[in-house]
Amino acid sequence: YEYPDVLGSDPCETHVPGFSSLALMVVYMIVFVIGLVGNSVVVYVVCSMSKGRTSTDIYLMHLALADLLFSITLPFWAVDSHHGWIFGNIPCKLFSGFKEASVYSGVFLLACISVDRYIAIVKATRVMSSRHLLVKVVCCVVWLISSLLSLPVVIQRESFYAPDLNQSICYENLTGESSDRWRVGIRVLRHTLGFFLPLLVMAVCYGWTLVTLYNTRNQQKHKAMRVILAVVVAFILCWLPYNITVLIDTLSRGQTIELDCNTLYRLESMLEVTKVFAFMHCMVNPVLYAFIGQKFRNELLTALYKQGIISKKLWVSYRKGSAGSLASFRSRNTSMSA
Repeated sequence: YEYPDVLGSDPCETHVPGFSSLALMVVYMIVFVIGLVGNSVVVYVVCSMSKGRTSTDIYLMHLALADLLFSITLPFWAVDSHHGWIFGNIPCKLFSGFKEASVYSGVFLLACISVDRYIAIVKATRVMSSRHLLVKVVCCVVWLISSLLSLPVVIQRESFYAPDLNQSICYENLTGESSDRWRVGIRVLRHTLGFFLPLLVMAVCYGWTLVTLYNTRNQQKHKAMRVILAVVVAFILCWLPYNITVLIDTLSRGQTIELDCNTLYRLESMLEVTKVFAFMHCMVNPVLYAFIGQKFRNELLTALYKQGIISKKLWVSYRKGSAGSLASFRSRNTSMSA
């Protein structure tokens, strides 16, 4: 999300020099490349799984699609951070909608994964193939809701010239007394539905799940939770600082709290810094799967072997070198993240 102060309603000077720079553009482009390649590999691996695909694997694939969609928008925000918005009105609306929908769908899918793991581990419900249809329907509903929630931004965002910044921007072009209330309302919606409510669902579900795992000796289920919890922790570390900072900024703009000019300047600085970490989240999950997810590595090597990219000798030697990899590879009740 972006919240530049472009209306000139704040008498304080809150523009932070040095962030909208070539360095920031380079960082966004690096994140774009890693996110594009990494999430494409995740989607490819899940799609190439001929058997053993679990409900969690389907959710993780859609999560990769959400991160992939976010990654596609990054080159445009990279150029925007250095040169302003030079792409016109339609791309402004389109890529703003993509970014909004990808963030909503990502957090909703993480909440769905937490519920799925709660059902599988706490309720000890066996994952059946017939359940996959329900999971696919849930994913479609998640994408539909995310698309609907992104519509207000798509409708209101426009590309226009901002005299104070001396460049074109892609931002909500609102005028009148209701403009501030509209912006605060959209932010409250993002805070509640787009972060804190799903985070509460994850906390409750994973709380019960960890208690159950603590009282069991099922090592396979412990492995299945390892990367999933790492994914959730990474999401919190990347997005929580930004959401807290934006929440404080929202309360300030809504005049719920009053901040002096020095505090507003520091707040604007924190918005820029935490936004970079939030944007970097789209490349994190594939790295976690690769370094922690044993089954993901095996599935990736199998897919590469079937395509003739690696030799059979390398494929067999790696699987022989991975303790318990064959059992993990064949397990129908273990997610790709195990």
